Amino acid sequence: MQETQTGAVRLRAVLRAPFTARAGSEAAYCLAGLPLALVGFVLVLVLLALGAAFTVSLVGAVLGLLLVVTATGLARAFAAVHRALAARLLGERVPAPAQLRPEGKAFARLDARLRDAAGWRSVAYVLVKLPVAAVQYYALSWWITGLLNLSAPLRWAAFGQRPHPGGEGMATITPIPVGGGAPHSTGFAGTLVAAAVGAATLLAAPWLTQGIVAVDRWLIRALLGPGELAQRVRNLEETRALAVDDSAALLRRLERDLHDGAQVRLVALAMSLDMARERLGAGGEPVADPERLRRLIETAHTNATEALTELRDLARGLHPPVLDDGLPDALASLAARSTVPVELAVDVPERPTPAIETIAYFCAAELLTNVIKHSGAGRAVLRVTLEDGLLRLRMTDDGHGGATLGAGSGLTGLVQRARTVDGTLDISSPAGGPTSVTISLPLHA
Repeated sequence: MQETQTGAVRLRAVLRAPFTARAGSEAAYCLAGLPLALVGFVLVLVLLALGAAFTVSLVGAVLGLLLVVTATGLARAFAAVHRALAARLLGERVPAPAQLRPEGKAFARLDARLRDAAGWRSVAYVLVKLPVAAVQYYALSWWITGLLNLSAPLRWAAFGQRPHPGGEGMATITPIPVGGGAPHSTGFAGTLVAAAVGAATLLAAPWLTQGIVAVDRWLIRALLGPGELAQRVRNLEETRALAVDDSAALLRRLERDLHDGAQVRLVALAMSLDMARERLGAGGEPVADPERLRRLIETAHTNATEALTELRDLARGLHPPVLDDGLPDALASLAARSTVPVELAVDVPERPTPAIETIAYFCAAELLTNVIKHSGAGRAVLRVTLEDGLLRLRMTDDGHGGATLGAGSGLTGLVQRARTVDGTLDISSPAGGPTSVTISLPLHA
């Protein structure tokens, strides 16, 4: 039964692929990419070639170096346009590398620009982009030929197409060259075959486009970002700031909770005990109002119990006691308290450090809270495994999907929590579901 449902879901995905917003955005990206790639390729290549030619000569060496520097600067500009286009149409947001601001004398600044690693990566992308864009245009031909073949019956009926004297008829256009030439329709029934070929071509076009665009996505991430070392430094700076802000927020929350909760209970406890002491009288005198004294003692007991409960809850917020028995038992307790049925599977042969266990526990708790509050799911699956030296938490639900990272989303807080230990979060949540969130954490903080 489950295999049948999975097959039906896949079939619906294939049939709906040409009509999705993603397919349209990727097709638009391919359409806009080739003119931009062609202009960038020609300008940058010409400047580099002239620069190299002048540089090898003794007379024009300085001019040649200036042309090379101009080429890298121009490549940076084209790279910025490609990043903006990818961000707008593909949702591929890559941070721009730091602006180059060389200092010193003229030759020192020239040397710094010649050593601009981000500029040379931009040159590499601009040169590689042209053949990639050409292949992307080939993917667009699948859309065009699919639509033309799909309209063959309408064209035959509207324009009165008839076979040519040679008997060839209306050609069926295919994006793949065939050995004996494309088949021809010599009658209306033949156009139905062409329409079927067009429908099949249209169904395949989004997947071909997606695969070719995936190559471009990889190139953008690899060549147009700030570089591995610079990105690492930036991540460390951001995670350090997040850790400091998180610690400050935690201290403020503890102060507020202690002031508004446990401290109030303890003050009320002291006042009740003080009043009870006054009711006892002095020098062993009999109690004038035993019932009133009993109520004061009961109030003091209630305040003491509630203060202990609040202090225990605060301590549990810092480090859940259930983690003392290990992460599997802690997650089992978390799943057992969930109002949405949770299938739990934990396979972690090596125990992480306490800090990682705490982060993993709170991440799982937040994910489960999101499932209960926002997903509309009737069932969730939490799997915790050890893969490639990383602790991976995968929460999957059968809700309505549509979860995104952004302002106001609880997932943003999870990203920040994971990044404090160089962890990552990946999400897949198409409209209609299912939603799958994977958090990867190192075993040692």
